[in-house]
Amino acid sequence: MARQKGIIKLKGKIGDISFYKTQDGHLAREKGGVDASRIANDKAFARTRENGAEFGSSARSGKMLRDALRPMLMTAADNRLTSRLTKQMTDIKNLDATSVRGKRSVGVAIALVPAQAMLKGFNFNNRAILGAVLFKPYTVNTVTGVITINGLVPINDIAYPTGATHMTVKGSWARVDFSTGIYDVKLSNVVNIPIDTTSNNIVLTPPGIPSGFGTSLYLIQIEFYQEINGAQYSLKNGTYNALSIVEVA
Repeated sequence: MARQKGIIKLKGKIGDISFYKTQDGHLAREKGGVDASRIANDKAFARTRENGAEFGSSARSGKMLRDALRPMLMTAADNRLTSRLTKQMTDIKNLDATSVRGKRSVGVAIALVPAQAMLKGFNFNNRAILGAVLFKPYTVNTVTGVITINGLVPINDIAYPTGATHMTVKGSWARVDFSTGIYDVKLSNVVNIPIDTTSNNIVLTPPGIPSGFGTSLYLIQIEFYQEINGAQYSLKNGTYNALSIVEVA
């Protein structure tokens, strides 16, 4: 791909060259590649078809997780989340040591401890990593889904953005079956506190146990607000909000 320079930026096609805009800027590329029908039928491209099938499966697993967590992602996600999560799912899929090539999947691999470890700690907003925002230990009860943060003093234990006066902490317990595409998510209570020197014991309790089968994911989300005349407003459309998978079981 070539990067467009100059004052006038082109969009569309001129001959065999396509001009287009991405989040990385204005780019141009020449038409090329192998005919699609040949890739779909030629024995020489069997490996290509297998790789494509597995990539598609990993992408669907990532989309399912994003769909499950959509209420939280609406205020805590970066613009490269889709590609980052697809890559993570692809790496997890690669741990499937029982399925034949072309059929390896996240649904099989996620039962393995190393695969679960790869998903634990995933941050949905890479502009606000939970470990760089929250500096207080927390505990996760994988039986009840309760997440506890004791003795949280916001002004000392939180890396808060300039202008923030308040913050909210919330949790969730998601049960996701990557094989069937079925999921259930239980959102915890929301704790809203001022950013000051007060010590707070935060207890995030889901309303129940998620239904179904699959992998249990436990998440923490931190959001920042500025209070003006008694009303709280989100800072910069969630740029500073953190959301992370803190435990997998």
